[in-house]
Order: sequence, then C-alpha cells, then structure tokens
Amino acid sequence: MRDDRIDARKEANRLTEPVEEAAALARKLGLDPYPVNYWIVDHDEMNELIAYGGFQRRYPHWRWGMAYDRQRKQDQFGMGKAFEIVNNDNPAHAFLQESNSLADQKAVITHVEAHADFFANNEWFGLFGDGQGDERADLDAAAMLERHAETIRGYVEDPEIDRDEVERFIDAVLCLEDTIDQHRAFARADERRERDAPTDLRERLDELDVSEDVRRQAFDEEWLEELAESERAAAKLEEPHTDVLAYLREHGKRFDEESGKAEAFEPWQTDVLDVLRTEAYYFAGQKMTKVMNEGWAAFWESTMMSDENFAGTDEFVTYADHMARVLGSPGLNPYKLGMELWEYVENVTNRREVADHLLRVEGVTWRNFHDVIDFDEVEDLLAPDPAVATITPETLADLDPEDPRVDAESLERARAGEVDVERYPWKVLTTEGLAERHFSLCKPQNRGFLRRIRRSELERLARYMFDDAKYDTVAEALADVDYGVGWRRMFEHRESHNDVTFIDAFLSEEFVTENDYFTYEFSQATGDFRVASDDPEDVKKKLLLQFTNFGKPTVAVYDGNFDNRNELLLGHQYNGIDLDVEQAKRVLERTYELWGRPVNLMTIVTEYDEHELEIARRRNREPTPTEVGKRIRYDGDRFETHDLDPELEERIAANDIDYDTKPDDWLS
Repeated sequence: MRDDRIDARKEANRLTEPVEEAAALARKLGLDPYPVNYWIVDHDEMNELIAYGGFQRRYPHWRWGMAYDRQRKQDQFGMGKAFEIVNNDNPAHAFLQESNSLADQKAVITHVEAHADFFANNEWFGLFGDGQGDERADLDAAAMLERHAETIRGYVEDPEIDRDEVERFIDAVLCLEDTIDQHRAFARADERRERDAPTDLRERLDELDVSEDVRRQAFDEEWLEELAESERAAAKLEEPHTDVLAYLREHGKRFDEESGKAEAFEPWQTDVLDVLRTEAYYFAGQKMTKVMNEGWAAFWESTMMSDENFAGTDEFVTYADHMARVLGSPGLNPYKLGMELWEYVENVTNRREVADHLLRVEGVTWRNFHDVIDFDEVEDLLAPDPAVATITPETLADLDPEDPRVDAESLERARAGEVDVERYPWKVLTTEGLAERHFSLCKPQNRGFLRRIRRSELERLARYMFDDAKYDTVAEALADVDYGVGWRRMFEHRESHNDVTFIDAFLSEEFVTENDYFTYEFSQATGDFRVASDDPEDVKKKLLLQFTNFGKPTVAVYDGNFDNRNELLLGHQYNGIDLDVEQAKRVLERTYELWGRPVNLMTIVTEYDEHELEIARRRNREPTPTEVGKRIRYDGDRFETHDLDPELEERIAANDIDYDTKPDDWLS
C-alpha cells in the first residue's frame, strides 16, 4: 500500500488512539487476540484487497479481476460497502478505508480485534498447522501467499511454458479446491483414514467368561466364524479418499496428445497443485466458521461500541446506522445469524446459572418455580452494583482496590488524573467487573428471558441437585450468582466449534421460534419456491446443509483403478439433494486434465414420472420421486451415463440425514 499519501497519514494519526484503546478494551473483556497491524487504504485498494481475499499479493489469474469487477460494481451501485477486511495471520493485518467516518472506523477496529481473537483461539484455524497449535505462532500467511504468487508468476513468465496451459491447469485445480479433508490437520491431511476390524466376538465371549454350555446354546460356531470373516472383509474395504487434491497430487497424470497416453505431471504442475492445495487448507478455517466468526466479531463490536460507549455521543447514531446495515443485509446473513446465536448462548448460560441458584432456595422446586418466583424482583436483584454500573470521576472514591471487580493499579492512576474515566470508565474494572456491568439478563432486550425457561429444563437442573435448601431467601441466592459464567462458556465454545457443530448444538426450538426462522423449498407441482416448514428440526437441517462442506457437494475418491482400467472413480456422498448434472460434467472435464485417463462420477438422481407430475400439479401436492444411482463417465471426448451397481450405490446413498423439508401440506 502507498504510505506517502497525505490523507492516509492524517487518517492513521487520527486512529492511533482508537486502535490502542480498542485493543486494551478487548483484552479487558477477556479476549486474547493476535496483535493487529492496521493499514489505511483508498477505495480502489480496498476493492483489490477484497478481490485478493484480504492479501496484497496473490498469484496471477483471471479470477481476481472478475472478483474485483464484481466488488467495484457492488460498491458503485450501492449494493454494499466494504468498511474493512482482515486476514488470519500472526500478526493479523486489517485494512481500513480512509473515507470511513470516525464512527465507522471505531466500529471496524473493535470488529477486527474480535476477529483476531477468533483467529488466535479457534481450533479449526489451528488445523492449518499441526492441529495442536504448536506452529501457529509462526503462521505468517502473508509471506506464504506472496511466495506462492512468486512461484506461479515464475511459471507464467517462463518462455518454456505456455501461459495458457498454466492458467488452464490452475482452473482445473480450482474446480476441486473444496474437495479436501478440512477436518484434519494440514500436516497429516494426506494420510489415509484406516478402519480397524472389530474384536472377534469369540474373544469377547472369552473375556466375559461365558460357560461352554451357554456358548453352545446361544451361539453357533459356524455363525461365529462367518461373522468374523465378514467383519474382517468390511474392515478391508477402503474408506474413500476425502482429500481429492492429495490423491491427484500422488496419482494424477496429464494426457499428452502427441503420444496419445497419460504422462507424469511436469514439475511445474506438481508445484502449482501443491500451492493451491495448501491455500485451500489455509482458507478452510474461514469457510468453516463464517457464521461463528462474523457473529463473534459483531457481538463484541456491539459490546464495545454500544454497551461500553466506545462510540462517542456524537458518533452513536452513525454507528447505529452502520450496525443496522450490517445486520440488515438480505439473504442468509452470517453476521445476524451468528450474533443471535452467540447472544443466545450467553443468555441460556446465564439463565441456567440464575435458575440453578433459585432452585436452591428453601421452598422453590422445579414444579412451582414459575408460581413462587417474583421475576420483577429477580431482575432488580440481578442489576449490577451501582459502583461498577456507573463510573465517573466523582465515584472513584467509592471503589475498593481490594474488590476483585476493580483494577487496583488503574484505579490508582485514575485517582491521580492519569486516566480519562469519563471516556474510558472500563479501565478501572477487571474482566469480572465488566461481566457484571454487562450481564445479559439485565439488558432491556432480554427482559423476560428468565421467565421463559421451560419446566423440562428446570427439571433437568433439579434432577441431581442435593443441596436444594442452601439459601433461605431469593436475595441470598442471587448474591452468589457468577456474572462471568456466560462469557466463559462463550470462550469455551469459541475454541472448539465450527459452524456445523455450533448450529447443531445451539439452534434450539426456542431460538427458532423467537427469531422467526423457517425453510422454503422448490415445488415441483407449482414451479416456484414456497414456505415449507417452521419446525425447528427442519430449520436446523436446512442450515446444516448450507454449511456442511462449505455448502458444496461432498465428493471423494472411491477407486483409482476402476474396472481395472486405471480409471478414476469419484463418488458424490448423496444427502437427499441432487447434483446439478451439467455443472458436474464441467467439473469432470477439468478433473480429466488432472487424471489423464477416463474419470467417473457416482451420484444419485431423483426422477419424476411425467404422469405422476401432472397429477400432482392438478392436486396441488408434491410428486413422489424415484432415486436412481447413476455413473457419469468422461473419456476426454464424450460423456456416458450408466446405471450404478447396487453395491456402489449403497456406499454413496443417504443415511438418515436428508435435508429435504418438503411438507405434506405447504405453509404457503
């Protein structure tokens, strides 16, 4: 980036204090981010960075120009403004647009600090190293991607290599960039997943010391032998290779038109495949945690800007408009969904903490909870201590340095006039004090959340509660409430989850109902999309479909010597959703360029009988499809479609997970 522009230097000077204070506030709140380097860029530079995925140097390819043009037009026609972009690196690099207002800059700085915390602590980002976090301190992704860019640029500019051939090879690899084993550490991703045969049942019977008489009566020896053989055979059946790029790196070839046969990859082709596969693994963490990551950043941005007044009084309306645009974007909005889920996790954890204490009050049980608890009184008793809720220069004398909620060192400096308490009151508090100051159940928008707790949840809490008469009064019970439990639980989940596991764990019936989520489907009968279901399980199914394998079809290598003819056999792991067959054929054409021999794709298609379809249209109901296994073969010249062998069809068929939510009766 050019650092000699006067406007950029002015903006950098103006943001020095907000950057320092936002980082300090983030750490006070309990976040532990990577250090962040901030860069000031103009409009065109921001569009370039977004096109490049947040980095300044990428390998030469037409995809970046296409992404730049799309981003430029999106901005030009008011379809969305990019305020910032930050990358996963240590240190992280964040780019701020110099035309942003100060309120916008503060918002994106607080947003970035939360992103940097997520990058540093989420285990799915750690998989790019050794999966244990040991290599993450030396990430330096910017340098890695720049080396990759120089490597590919060297091949593009090499007079001995056809530039079009390099670009075509990159196109082929990029068609398969999501066919990796994103659930394994990159360092071990090309290792095969092996299955062990289960312990022989006869050995287990010996361990159980079953008598010979019982054994003869209950088990036939011949049957035991057949069982052992079948289990050993099943274990020998190879698991599919989920890392398709690694398999092609090891076994792929190029078709040489002069010799008319498959030849080994040129060294440059192997290098390019390695580079692009490495980058696919690097970006996998971001793709797998988009909802969590953006929701996490939006949650803490809101906490800092709104709850902790990091946005000044004269900036708050601008910030409110900024946040409304971010959360109000149409479609499946990861910022909105993610923030709502994190707020729900916080609220549910805090509610459980409060309910657990109330159930320990003499005379309160899960059966009479809603009848005997005065929820208005509870809200008043839970309100944060005025000493931490309102901090001004005049109230500093009321704070006790020995109080664990108070930062004694900062308090001393504040009393000496070295801390601007009016602007930054949070500086004299610890994380514990800030947790009480921002306890979620005391916020106006969450009033009534405790009251909504279900009897079934209360029963679960009380089931193993032995000291259920610990407190004499409600006030005594609530005095022991841990205000920080919600944030600590959030930090735990931030470390371990990805979008799929996060949604599966926390998208509850209560969440779906309160936030008005529903599913919609394409109707074969009417030829349009219709609201299908508001059932929480259906909503969860649909959202899981959006995020499983980055929302792309899951394809793996099932055989590299199919029919004993050196043909590649890929399998689409069917989940109730059809492939777009025409797109699949285009991908097979690209895959052929990486295999050099015929390639096959197994899938399952749904077929509709025309007569059945016509009857369904007349009766305004959905026709019943027939699922048929097919194998699409491409030999470099033409496509063939064959019926799939039943044994192969069984290997790719859907299990009990089916993402179709079409109802018997449509909601609309």
